Amino acid sequence: MLHTLEHVFIHAIEDNLRIIPFLFVTYCIMEYMEHAVSAKTEGAVKYSGKMGPFFGGILGVIPQCGFSAAAASFYSGGVITLGTLLAIFLSTSDEMLPVLISQTVQVSTIVKILGFKAVIGVAAGFLVDFGLKRIGKGHVVQKHIHDLCEQEHCHCEEEEASIWKSALVHTVKVFAFIFIVSVLLNLVLECGGEDALEWFANNHSFLASIVTGMVGLVPNCAVSVIITQLYLKQLISTGAMMAGLLVGAGVGVLVLFRTNRPMKQNMKIAGLLYTIGVVAGLLIDLVGIAF
Repeated sequence: MLHTLEHVFIHAIEDNLRIIPFLFVTYCIMEYMEHAVSAKTEGAVKYSGKMGPFFGGILGVIPQCGFSAAAASFYSGGVITLGTLLAIFLSTSDEMLPVLISQTVQVSTIVKILGFKAVIGVAAGFLVDFGLKRIGKGHVVQKHIHDLCEQEHCHCEEEEASIWKSALVHTVKVFAFIFIVSVLLNLVLECGGEDALEWFANNHSFLASIVTGMVGLVPNCAVSVIITQLYLKQLISTGAMMAGLLVGAGVGVLVLFRTNRPMKQNMKIAGLLYTIGVVAGLLIDLVGIAF
C-alpha cells in the first residue's frame, strides 16, 4: 500500500509540474490586461474571438497538458468565447501523441487522428459560437482578473502587488487544487480502474463510445494514455477511441471548475463537451471510418 501511495504521488507530480508555466504565463497575461488594457487591446481581443475556434482547434493538437488549462483560465476571465474553449478541449491531444509515436504507429494514421480531432473541434467551436450568437448570448462576458481574486479570497487586488506576485498567488492556488485531485484520481486508477475499463470494453463494445466519453471527462493526463492503449490493443473501436480523446481535455476541465462561476455553467459546458465527443465517436463508427 505504501508503495502504491508513493507511486501515485510521484505520478501526480510528474503529470502536473508541466502545467505550472502555462498557468503562470496565463495569469501574468490576464493581470497585465487588467492593469494596462486599453480600448485598442479590448477591440483586438473581440476581433480575434471571431476566429478563436479555428486557432484554438489548430493549436490544441500540440501535445501538452497546459494549453487546455490556460484556455480554461482565459474563458473564466472572459478573454475567449465558449466556442474557442470547446475547440481547444476537443482538439487537445494530451498524452495520446507520445504514446502513438512510442508504439511506432504510422505517421499517416497519427495525422488522420490529429486531423479529425482538429476538424471536429473547429467545426463544433464555430457552431457553438454561431448558435449562442443567434440566441443573443454569443458575446464574451467581460470579466476581470479581480473577479477571480474575489472568488479565491486572495485579496491580492487590495495590495499594491506586482503583476508577477498576483499571478503567482493564483497559480499556486489552482495548482494545489489540481494536484490534490490528481493524487486521488491516480489512486483510483491504480486500484483497478484501468482493468475495469478494459473488461467493460471487451464485454460491452456497443456502449464503448458512451463509456470512453465518460472516462475522458476524468481530468487526468493518464486517461488519454489508457484510451490510446486500449485502441492499439484493438479492444475498442476507432469511434470509441475518438469519443474518449475528444472529451478528454486533461486538467482543463478541472481548472474550469476551479476558476469559473457559476458552477451550473461549468456543468453545462462539461455536458456539451461530452455530448459532442460521444456523438462524433458514434458517427465515426456508424460511417465505418477506421485509421
